[in-house]
Amino acid sequence: MKSIRRSQPACLIACLLSVGSNAWAQAANACDLDKNGVVDQRDVVLAVNMALGVAPCTATVQGPGVCTVVLVQRVANAASGTCLTDGPTAHTVSLSWVLSTSPDVVGYNVYRATGASGQYVKINSSLVLGTGFSDMAVVSGQTYSYVATAVDSRNVESDYSNVTQAAIPVP
Repeated sequence: MKSIRRSQPACLIACLLSVGSNAWAQAANACDLDKNGVVDQRDVVLAVNMALGVAPCTATVQGPGVCTVVLVQRVANAASGTCLTDGPTAHTVSLSWVLSTSPDVVGYNVYRATGASGQYVKINSSLVLGTGFSDMAVVSGQTYSYVATAVDSRNVESDYSNVTQAAIPVP
């Protein structure tokens, strides 16, 4: 069987999203990166591309010309319409990757390990069709490692992507 190239998906990044009393509030206009009047998934993708250096950093959310994973977190929160209220802090790890250029890719699998050297376990129940996944089953105080794989039409899975980690804060 022909395998999918190891380099795809090429870049996996994790962004920690926090909702609750410790969460930030941001004006919707600054998070509207494509300036179309609404903060949506297109703005999140643009924020990811800016943080990766794939798109020019034109955001002013954190300050002029500052494009980091914090930008992605803030834009994703604004796009989700999350109501930021007092109460316990819930955490989500938002993962994004570059679309695979390998032929016949039909989706992706996402794997998580606890700590830096734990055993990876698939956390999606069905193939992820897009280039993002949110892990809402994370525990405060834990550090998680993530990898993704591309899956082709014959159900052949690529090697793991690069590893990204997320340290979940204690509320």
